[in-house]
Amino acid sequence: MKHAPPPPPDPAQLRALAVRLLLEDAAEHTATSGRVAAIAQAHGVTTRTVRRWIDNARANDGTYTPAGRPHFELTDHMLDVLARRLGNVAQAHLELTAEAKEDPTLPEVPSRAAFYRAVHRQLNRGQLAGLRGGETARRRFDVFGKRDRHHRNYAWETDHVEASVQVTIDGHIRKPWITWFVDCATDGICGLAVSPQTPSRESILVALRDALLTTAEHGPFGGRPQRVRVDGGKDFLCRTVGEAMDLLGTELIVLPPRRPDLKPTVEAINGAAKKTLFADMPGYTEAPTLPGGKPIDPDRELLHFDVFVALLLDWVRHWNTEHTIKDLGDKTPAQAWAADPTPIRTVAARDIHAFTLERAGRPLTITSKGVRWRSRDYFDPWMVGRAGEKVHLRYMPHHDHYVELYEPTTGQYLGSAVMANQAPPALRRELDRARRRQADELRTRQKKAEKSRKARYAAINKGPTRRLDAITHDQATQQLRDLGGADLNSQALPGFLPLPAPTDGWAVPRPRSSPTNDQPDHLDEESS
Repeated sequence: MKHAPPPPPDPAQLRALAVRLLLEDAAEHTATSGRVAAIAQAHGVTTRTVRRWIDNARANDGTYTPAGRPHFELTDHMLDVLARRLGNVAQAHLELTAEAKEDPTLPEVPSRAAFYRAVHRQLNRGQLAGLRGGETARRRFDVFGKRDRHHRNYAWETDHVEASVQVTIDGHIRKPWITWFVDCATDGICGLAVSPQTPSRESILVALRDALLTTAEHGPFGGRPQRVRVDGGKDFLCRTVGEAMDLLGTELIVLPPRRPDLKPTVEAINGAAKKTLFADMPGYTEAPTLPGGKPIDPDRELLHFDVFVALLLDWVRHWNTEHTIKDLGDKTPAQAWAADPTPIRTVAARDIHAFTLERAGRPLTITSKGVRWRSRDYFDPWMVGRAGEKVHLRYMPHHDHYVELYEPTTGQYLGSAVMANQAPPALRRELDRARRRQADELRTRQKKAEKSRKARYAAINKGPTRRLDAITHDQATQQLRDLGGADLNSQALPGFLPLPAPTDGWAVPRPRSSPTNDQPDHLDEESS
């Protein structure tokens, strides 16, 4: 197989090398006359030209810098106009040309081709994209470095991702959210949590508990990481998550918001799940649509939330144990994890509660009804014979149906307790239906009121406009009476009660009156 010949060397680089060697010889007081003539003959120039090259290098700190062709440079005002035109070079050129015609003192604007060349010479592709589409568009042209993988549990990354799939749960259509912790050294998914609503600190704590455990049902990935990288979301920065990281001895690294390049491992898994899992599910929200945005199959049957979770867990198992990654030497994350000799700092399952649950404050007392918290009673058979004892209560956010109880002085785990007198599922569903009916009635009433409030006007092309919802005087009076706006006195001070008459002995103000000639002189003197 014949290989293509290498490209010829750049003449400018050869000149720069020759001039640099001549300067080194001159610094060592070595005769250079013969070499100047040889270099001039090799490059097909005169010795005077070579000496001009040497003078150019001495004027530029020893580096030969050939002078380029003169070209047009954009001024600050031209760059401002280009930014105001959102990177539209043609519109910016037209505006600058019109300004130059109106004001002869402004600098002359070159041809459109020369202006285009100047723009692309002074602004790179990322800067132009930023003018047209903002910071997000500019970052597509950035070059990001690649972090070292280090060893397992050296660093984890965590993130929330909204699944691009619609699922059903209790008759509602939702888009699930996934929270997962990923090991940066092996790309293994250590733990995750799935919720049918916007995630909160509850999802983080559930996923963290799953990631820390290394028992059989949780897989080989886990242990205490040295550091965890999170974005600036308030749920990741809450007190409970911070206390859990402090107790685990894990450094919490808070990254600036909207910087996916700083947590590339978890972002790569987000993209992989979208392309290889969500895209194959019914109800994929980014599937091709018909004109007008209508789905191709409007009668498609959506997955139930539980089915979605089962498919997601199966995909995670495939990713961890069967999917090979080129950067890992064509190994799976599980193989890379097993080949890493770094010791794993494990956490016992009984201690996980203290790390991933919120504490309810002061100790509570066990009564004959159990433990009273938030106007609810929690009990369990292990409380028999412990009435009067103090306990510390810990709970998972948004999980009000059970709590965990601990001995307040030693922190020993005592057991869990469930809510007493919980409403059965049928009653809860009836309550949800009643709430939805009430919300629908209110929404219908608000739409009707908004429709009657808005005035509609006739379309015109000249002359004054007129309203289309004209009504008679009698109709307006009747509607005003129905709305209670006819008699404002009927609404003023509805709870007013008249004051009682003053009793004997009260000092009451005398009514003000003008003096008359019949008044005695002493009254005039007193009044004056």
